[in-house]
Amino acid sequence: MKHSRVGRLMVNEVVTVIPQTPFKEVAKLLAVHRISGLPVVDSNNRVLGVISESDLMARQAGEAPDQRPEAKEHAATAEELMSRPAITVRAGDSIAEAARTMARHRVERLPVVDDEDRLVGIVTRRDLLQLFLRPDADIRRAVAEELDDTLWLSSDAVKVQVIDGVVTLDGQLERLSDIQVAVRLTQQVDGVVSVVDKLTYRLDDSGLRAATAARGAKGRSS
Repeated sequence: MKHSRVGRLMVNEVVTVIPQTPFKEVAKLLAVHRISGLPVVDSNNRVLGVISESDLMARQAGEAPDQRPEAKEHAATAEELMSRPAITVRAGDSIAEAARTMARHRVERLPVVDDEDRLVGIVTRRDLLQLFLRPDADIRRAVAEELDDTLWLSSDAVKVQVIDGVVTLDGQLERLSDIQVAVRLTQQVDGVVSVVDKLTYRLDDSGLRAATAARGAKGRSS
């Protein structure tokens, strides 16, 4: 099993507001539903922006790091409160992509949109962290299946050990390139924290692959 997609973890029922929603109604929705943020959508359910607790606090404090201080100090509606443009993902994106997007933009939630940018769900940092609660036994089984399905590597060829999400691969493969593929496949399994590579190889095919790539490049240029 490779990285799960956002659609597997996202929450389908999303609390939203429209641009005209009053400040107090936004605050009430966050409190009642015990959430720390929500999307602002238009009449076609397209995401215009996102409001977080920090946006409300900025309004109260008269501060807005990415806007004029007075912009949120006197904000009375969702449109004036929201941060934009909204950072979004699609249901088909991998969990790894979503995690990188969250980290890059320093956000805790991502609206999930379809091909027409309409809201279909939401995924939070807490949702993504659930993957790392996967039992070691499940991770080991998934890694073994992935190596067997893709590289035809049996448990006799590669020993897979998992402790607290850290996977150790030990054994001897036929080619050096197979090791690179095995490590990459293992990194893509849900719940894997890191990979310790103890694999060895019989044949160093790096020179062969370099020569093949050079011939291909020469053929394209001619």
